[in-house]
Amino acid sequence: MANKPHFSEALEYHEKPRPGKLEIRSTKPTATQSDLSLAYTPGVAEPCLAIADDPDAAFRYTNRGNLVAVVSNGTAVLGLGNIGALAGKPVMEGKAVLFKRFADIDVFDLEIDAPDPEDVIRFCELLAPTVGGINLEDIKAPECFYIEETLRERLDIPVFHDDQHGTAIISGAAFLNALDLTGRDIAETNVVFSGAGAAGVATARFFIELGVDPANIVMTDSRGVIHDGRDDLNDIKREFAVETEARTLDDVMEGADAFVGVSVAGTVSKEMVRSMADRPIVFALANPDPEITYPDAKAARDDVVMATGRSDYPNQVNNVLGFPFIFRGALDVRARGVSEGMKVAAARGLADLAREPVPDSVLGAYDMDRLSFGTEYLIPKPFDPRVLWTVAPAVAKAAIDEGLAGAPITDFDAYRAQLHARFRASYGLITSITTRAMEQPKRVAYPHAHDLRIIRAARRVADEGIGSPILLGDRERIEFLASDAGISIDGMEVVDPVSEDSDRLRYATVLEELRRGRGLSLHEAERQVAEREGAADAVLGGLTTYYPETIRPALQVLNVEKGRSVVSSVYMVVVGGAPFFFADCAVNIEPTAEQLAEIALAATETAEKDFHRDPRVAFISYAGGEEPARVRKALELFKRARPDVPVDGEMQADSAVVSELLEQRRPGGSLTETANVLVFPNLTAANASYKLLNRLAGAEVIGPILSGLSKTVHVLQRDASVNDVVNMTAIAVAEAQRRETRS
Repeated sequence: MANKPHFSEALEYHEKPRPGKLEIRSTKPTATQSDLSLAYTPGVAEPCLAIADDPDAAFRYTNRGNLVAVVSNGTAVLGLGNIGALAGKPVMEGKAVLFKRFADIDVFDLEIDAPDPEDVIRFCELLAPTVGGINLEDIKAPECFYIEETLRERLDIPVFHDDQHGTAIISGAAFLNALDLTGRDIAETNVVFSGAGAAGVATARFFIELGVDPANIVMTDSRGVIHDGRDDLNDIKREFAVETEARTLDDVMEGADAFVGVSVAGTVSKEMVRSMADRPIVFALANPDPEITYPDAKAARDDVVMATGRSDYPNQVNNVLGFPFIFRGALDVRARGVSEGMKVAAARGLADLAREPVPDSVLGAYDMDRLSFGTEYLIPKPFDPRVLWTVAPAVAKAAIDEGLAGAPITDFDAYRAQLHARFRASYGLITSITTRAMEQPKRVAYPHAHDLRIIRAARRVADEGIGSPILLGDRERIEFLASDAGISIDGMEVVDPVSEDSDRLRYATVLEELRRGRGLSLHEAERQVAEREGAADAVLGGLTTYYPETIRPALQVLNVEKGRSVVSSVYMVVVGGAPFFFADCAVNIEPTAEQLAEIALAATETAEKDFHRDPRVAFISYAGGEEPARVRKALELFKRARPDVPVDGEMQADSAVVSELLEQRRPGGSLTETANVLVFPNLTAANASYKLLNRLAGAEVIGPILSGLSKTVHVLQRDASVNDVVNMTAIAVAEAQRRETRS
C-alpha cells in the first residue's frame, strides 16, 4: 500500500487544473442549431412523451440505466469520522471516479445535510426516478443498517451500502478459498470478529450466508466480547450476543479457526495468533494499519493464512473488487435490488477466478513471473481486468435466477464480449508501470528541481515508493520553495551540481541547462556521463526549457543504445479508454525508411514491454510524392524484423482506427483488428495528431517516452503537470529495471 501522500500534494491534485475530480460531458453532438433542437426543444418532447407512455423507455432515451447516485450524509467518512456532508465530498467524488474507472458507470455524488436517517431515506425516495441505482456511503452505524433496509423495501432499484457489503463480499471470497486450502468445513469453522461497526456486522452476516454456523461466531467490540450479560448493546449487536464466560479478545482467540478484524491497528498480538488452531486464517483488515501486520503474523505462525487491506502484502481485501462490478451486473439487467444471492454470486465469482491461470498481462502489471492459487493468492488482484467479465455476469445471472431482472440477458457469451469491448484497453495503463516501479525503486535525478512541480512530484515519488528522488539545483532555493509550499523534502537527496565542496558533479549529465552558464563544457559533461555509473539510475529533465533545447544535449552527450541507429519517441494517447501509441512525435523530423522501421520497432516494444498491449501496427501515409514509397519500404523492413506482429500500410489514419473503414478499404489485409501502434511518416504529422486529440477530444496523453539512448533519460514537456512527472518517473524506473536485467 502506498504511503500517505503529503497534504500539499493531495490539495494540489484536487485543485488543479480544475477543482474536483469530475466533470459532465455531452454524449451527443451540440455544434449546430439542428443539434440543439434535438437535444432540447422541440426535439426533446418526443422522448419525454415516450417515457410518459412507458416509464421503461427512460432506459432507452436517457442515461438512467448507467447512472448511480453516491449518497452520503458524512457521518462516518473513511477514518475521519463525522465530519459532515460537505467535508466528505472529495471522498464521494473519489468513489465516482472508481465507478467510472473500473466499470464505466456514471455517477452523481450527492452529499446531503441530513443527520436524521428519515431525511436520508426520504431524499433517496425522491431521487429514485433519476438513477439506476444508489450507493450509500460513509453513513454511521447503526443508522446505516436501518436506512439501507428501509430503502431496499421501498425502492425498485439497487441500493447498496458499500461500507457494509464491500468488505463482506471480498473477504468472503478470500475466506472460501482459505477454507479450501486449510481443509476446513465452513459449517464447523469458528470465527472471531473484532469490530462491530457496519463492516464487521455485515461481514459476519455474510459469512453466515456463505455457510458459517451462527453459533460458531464470536464478536468483540471496544469493550470486549459481545455476550448476553451485557446491558449496553443495541439491537444490531444483540444479534451477535453469545452465552460465554470469555470476556476479552485474548480469551476467544485461543483455539479459534479464523479471525476477521475490521477494527483498529494493534488489536492482535503474536501471542494471540500462536494460540489459534492449526493453519489459522487471519484477516486483519483495518486500514491503513491492520490489527496485526503481515510480517508479525507470519513470524508468530508460519502456517497462518493471512489477508490484509494493504497492497504491499499478499491477499489485499480491496472493495474496488466488488461494488463497480456488482452495480455493472445489476444495471445491465435492470435489477430491482441487490439480493443476498447476488452478493454471494459476486463472492463465489471472485473465489473461482483466483483459481484460474493468471494471464501475462496481470503478471506484468505486478512484475511477477508467476502467480497461482494458494495461500498468497486467495483473491484476484485489483487491476485484473477479468474481474469485470467474471463478477458482472455472475451478479446479472443471480438477479435473473431470482426474478429480480427487468431486462434479462439471454446470451451471456455476447454479454461478456460486450464487457470485453467496453474495456478493450483493460485497466492500469500507467498503474501497471507504477506497480512494477514500486517493486524495485531506482534513484531518479531531477535536474530542474527549482520548479515547484518537480518538488511536489518528487515527494509523491518518494511517498509512493516509486523511486528515490535526487533533486539537482541550488540547495537554498529548493529548500525555500519546499518550505514555502509546506512540502517536506526529508528522505530526498538534494545536490547542488556547482558546489565546490561536493563530489557529486557527476549528476550534471545530459541537460543543457546544467551545462551552459555553469562553467561545464560539453567535453566535461561527456566525461561526467562516463563516470556516473552508480550515481543515478534515471534522469528526468525539461520543464524550464523548450523540448528541443532540452533533448539536444542528451542526443549530443549520450551514445545510442546498442543495436539502434536513432533515438525516437512515442506518446501513449488514451481515447475512450483505449490506448494508442503514436510514433515519432518528438525527435526525428523526416526519418528515412530505415529509421521509420526502427521507430516502429521501438514503439512496438514500448507497447509490449511497458504497457503489456498486443501491438497491431499501422504505417500512416497518403497518396502522392515520395512519402508512400518510403513508407512502403519501412513496412517491408518492419515485417522482416517482426513477422509475428500484425502490420499494414501505407494507409490513411482513419482506416487504421475505424473497424468499418478497415474492412472496406483493406479487405484481406494483415490487420484484422484496428491498429494501436500508429507510425507517422514525419514529426509534423505525429506531433499535430496527438496534440489535436489531446485538446479537442480530451484524450489523455503520456509521454514523450524516449527510446534508443544508452542511458535512461526522459525529457518532460514545459507544461507537464505534477501527475505527468510522476507518471514519467514510473516509466523511467521501469526502463532502468529492464536495463539492469539485461546487463
